[in-house]
Amino acid sequence: MTDGADAIDTPTPRRKPKPEVTTLGGRELKPSTLMMGHGFDPVLSEGSLKPPIFLTSTFAFESAAAGKRHFEGITGKREGGAEGLVYSRFNGPNQEILEDRLAIWDGAEDALCFSSGMTAICVLMLAYCNAGDVIVHSGPLYAASEGFVAKHLSRYGVTYVDFPAGATREEIDEVLVRAKQQAKSQGGKVAMIYLESPANPTNALVDIEAVRTSRDATLKKPCPIAIDNTFLGPLWQRPLDHGADIVVYSLTKYVGGHSDLVAGSIAGAKKWMDPVRMLRNTMGGIADPNTAWMLLRSLETVELRMEKAGSNAAKVCAYLKEHPKIEGLGYLGMIDDPRQQDIYNRHCTGAGSTFSVFIKGGEAESFRFLDALRIAKLAVSLGGTETLASHPAAMTHLSVPDERKAALGITDNLVRVSIGIEDPDDLIADFEQALAQV
Repeated sequence: MTDGADAIDTPTPRRKPKPEVTTLGGRELKPSTLMMGHGFDPVLSEGSLKPPIFLTSTFAFESAAAGKRHFEGITGKREGGAEGLVYSRFNGPNQEILEDRLAIWDGAEDALCFSSGMTAICVLMLAYCNAGDVIVHSGPLYAASEGFVAKHLSRYGVTYVDFPAGATREEIDEVLVRAKQQAKSQGGKVAMIYLESPANPTNALVDIEAVRTSRDATLKKPCPIAIDNTFLGPLWQRPLDHGADIVVYSLTKYVGGHSDLVAGSIAGAKKWMDPVRMLRNTMGGIADPNTAWMLLRSLETVELRMEKAGSNAAKVCAYLKEHPKIEGLGYLGMIDDPRQQDIYNRHCTGAGSTFSVFIKGGEAESFRFLDALRIAKLAVSLGGTETLASHPAAMTHLSVPDERKAALGITDNLVRVSIGIEDPDDLIADFEQALAQV
């Protein structure tokens, strides 16, 4: 039994030993290898090979002094956060193991998990914005993300300036100068640069390196650059390597990958994570233990699933490109624009498996195609094991004003497709018969 004085001097042991094996024979182990055990010691759970699901609302402290120390970290009276398990609104074994493994994929120092992707985005923005501040964001964004900035943060005196996804360094400079002037006139600051790349649903890419260079040259006090990497992450793009500070995910998509859970996350340096963690401690919104456990399961196969879906998408798009009823494709493996190709070459390692298809015609033709699908499911979301198709203009982006949709290229003939892991020839046959109905 440790007395109170010793408990204050000696931090409480975590649920896992440190340091862990991350290199072997001079070789740095890959995420796909580390996912099989990182952050969990079977000895601490009766020898269980996989982490159990810890369904508890609270955790017993080994001493009163240890409890005090944990709460000093939770409340911000001491830097570093809690050094042990406290209460399930703050942390838990399943969530902490998940966060450790998420950080590995993006080469991040720290990560936080949330009950949904939008919870992650909302808490992130609230943690960094005050009245009078300005958010600079790329466009298009997921409709709920754009709506939160334009409709909800505006109620509290936070404004925004946006720029198109493919903007050049010079164009980004102009936007940041305008944002800085706008913030000054409002008595605030440029609080965050928020990107989404590839953009939903057009697949337009943002030049992360240009944004970073522009920020560093324009803003005296750098604000965080956050990026929604859901369409390509964690396998085909690592934004932190190219200048982003915070990477954001809807874990519902590729990471979860089975269309059976909803969750989100952010990852980055601890200095960027700590303010968000403090607000999450207050507001809640942490992923529940069961969802975190399911995500641990999914992380073990994310590379396999994404590689299969990616190869399927390449075959399906090769077919669609030549079809007479297809007007165009928003697929990263078939980029026509030199600027977009340059960004892709520098930032991406794969084309992904979610893309836009432009049907010749409009909403009526797109609806006929969607209604005729037999293997692909007519549903929103993406990144699951099954192929999904939807109509953004009438579904996920319905709330976006028509003029804004037109400016962003979200047209009535755009169908978003997320390819799954079915047989690619079967998927091609399904698209062929559906297009015959258009």
